[in-house]
Amino acid sequence: MSTDNNVDFADVIKKEARGINDADLGEVQEVRQDNVITKTGVVDKEVYSIPKNLVEKYEGHNLWFRVTKEEAENLYKVKD
Repeated sequence: MSTDNNVDFADVIKKEARGINDADLGEVQEVRQDNVITKTGVVDKEVYSIPKNLVEKYEGHNLWFRVTKEEAENLYKVKD
């Protein structure tokens, strides 16, 4: 398993982002200096900017965060 210290963030673009209890945090769109940008939905799109220090592991297809769906909604959702 990878931790945030050894995740190759170049590999996570277009991979699924997951949270605690397999919460769907969308697809990784972009990696910035301190945050990972994810987007969910096709019609009703939601964008999240989640701190890199919350990355738990990367398993080839999924980038796992130590955050619940509720925390993502309340703390990391990008406002329109």
